Amino acid sequence: MSFLARSSSFVRFSVEGELPDNALEFISDRISSFVFEDIDDNFEEYSVGWVSVLNMFDSAFEYGSHLFGDYVVLSLRVDERKVSPSILKKFTQKEEERIKKEKQVPKLSRTLRLEIKERIRTELTRKAMPVPAVYDLVWSLGESALYFFTTNKKAHMLLEDFFKDCFGLVLMLQIPFTTAAQLVTEDAKLARLEQVTPEIFV
Repeated sequence: MSFLARSSSFVRFSVEGELPDNALEFISDRISSFVFEDIDDNFEEYSVGWVSVLNMFDSAFEYGSHLFGDYVVLSLRVDERKVSPSILKKFTQKEEERIKKEKQVPKLSRTLRLEIKERIRTELTRKAMPVPAVYDLVWSLGESALYFFTTNKKAHMLLEDFFKDCFGLVLMLQIPFTTAAQLVTEDAKLARLEQVTPEIFV
């Protein structure tokens, strides 16, 4: 989901860790080292990297800078070749039947069936077109906060790992409790906040 859309959902992370003195240069260099690499013309199964928020095909950021004042604006693009379980099952069974007729046997060994399944999976994966997914983010350097425009938990985990590999910084998901703890400055109120427990309203 794009943050440029009329409406969007997002989660907020705090960015833990220190940037070097030449922060903007460091960020630009790291982005360049972790840009998205297209896999349309090869047999790679998976690719992840940064692209321009203005154009998912722009990994050189030719059409727009990733720096907007005190903000870093990027998209995380993930391309993956996928084979549906039903398709894999169909072609695996078809190949098993062909081999049984060829060998004139009523049943194949478990080892052979596993080999057939893996071979068919590899063949189908190579034929499959990569399915793209693009997730926008806005990183506020002044607030040490990052806004990620998806509620997909698998994408959150991917971002946390990729962001750490890229920048050496840790993302901490902000929930209402952690946000409140950052806003409260008085010890007495903080102590009361720590005693808050979840409640179910029926």
